[in-house]
Amino acid sequence: MFKTIFPISIIIALRFLGLFIVLPVLSVYAFELEGANEILVGASLGIYAISQMVMQIPFGALSDKFGRKEALFVGTVIFMAGSLVCAYADSIYALFIGRFVQGMGAVGAVGSALISDLTKEETRAKAMAFMGIIISLSFALSMTLGPIIGGYFGIDKLFLFTAFLAFLSLFLLFTIKNPPKIQSVDERKKINYSKLLKDENLCRMNITNFLQKMLMTMTFMSIPIIMTRQFLWDKKELWYIYLPAMIFGMFAMLPSVIVGEKMKKSKEMLCVGILFFALSYFFMGYAKDARFFIVGVTLFFTGFNIHEPLMQSLTSKYAKVKSRGVTLGVFNFFGYFGTFCGGIVGGVFLQHYEIMQIFWIVFFTCIVWLFLILTLKNPAFFQNIYIPLSQVKQDYTQYLENTIGIAEWYISDNTLVVKFNTKIADKSDILANLKYEL
Repeated sequence: MFKTIFPISIIIALRFLGLFIVLPVLSVYAFELEGANEILVGASLGIYAISQMVMQIPFGALSDKFGRKEALFVGTVIFMAGSLVCAYADSIYALFIGRFVQGMGAVGAVGSALISDLTKEETRAKAMAFMGIIISLSFALSMTLGPIIGGYFGIDKLFLFTAFLAFLSLFLLFTIKNPPKIQSVDERKKINYSKLLKDENLCRMNITNFLQKMLMTMTFMSIPIIMTRQFLWDKKELWYIYLPAMIFGMFAMLPSVIVGEKMKKSKEMLCVGILFFALSYFFMGYAKDARFFIVGVTLFFTGFNIHEPLMQSLTSKYAKVKSRGVTLGVFNFFGYFGTFCGGIVGGVFLQHYEIMQIFWIVFFTCIVWLFLILTLKNPAFFQNIYIPLSQVKQDYTQYLENTIGIAEWYISDNTLVVKFNTKIADKSDILANLKYEL
């Protein structure tokens, strides 16, 4: 599994490194550009999320039809072009355009779908967690490099570095093997897009991604401005805050995976992460000195990293294999819409109010969010059966179509994969009706 997902994780991590590396300092440095104000800076921080939001579903659908690697290549080239526009921006409006073009390379869902294609569902959580750890390492690295490179060499060099990382990932893309060809047993059934939006579990995961990413952008909008204006820290010192916060956050990832996946308590871990979000904004909102504010930042990234390895894995479990790219595209659509909203809301509140008011909005949002997650259905009751086609009876399709408790089935590498609900269907009965007696 490691050899399969490592290069994909590196490609995705390089892309996120390019996005993350500007976040710690962008809201401060953008004020130096011509025409800048709080709202335009917030919009520039979050506008890439709008183009990401618009392009997530088309990229996911194209990857379902034409291939994951092809979609990754096109998206990475677009992202590289946007980074170059940002590097040579001389006004807030040029930066706004460059960030918008960056976001058009919306391949986050494609990368997750590729990992899902190359791993079995039983090991997918480990694969997603590994990818999450690699992304978190790039996140921590960006928290350190961003303030240093931006402080000593300028934000334009940060964007040039981002373009270089995108160029490097294009070469890594050619080292990835092609995913197995997955054939739906009933090709006559088309993807029901309205059903994807109405699925209760997917809706809850989409809303969770929206709220998590909205809080992330609000936090990145607030931290550098409050630390430099209220607590009089130098811009070059901001990495002292981000790095320890991310280290604590990474230590939270492993317990999250163990409790969430192995102990089948993913829903409970999502609730714990939400409590960390509410508590973090309490510390940041009522901080009288920098130490309490830094505690709040650390609590926020701990909650963020509790969520991160679970959300993609959960969503892929709720998704049908034939529409996995589109489903993850919708999931990322909501996440990037949350990123944009967080930039706008953070900019408006920092211009007209104080972070204390932001805390109360976050607090009441988290209460509603908790009740929403408590009604999420647990995917732990689903299992997969893998049967070589040479051992499957010829009339298996009629049995699978008429048996209650079978969620879906498909063929992958000459193997029939049957996903069933263990509370409704019995594994031995399914095998007895599908396999020849050998």
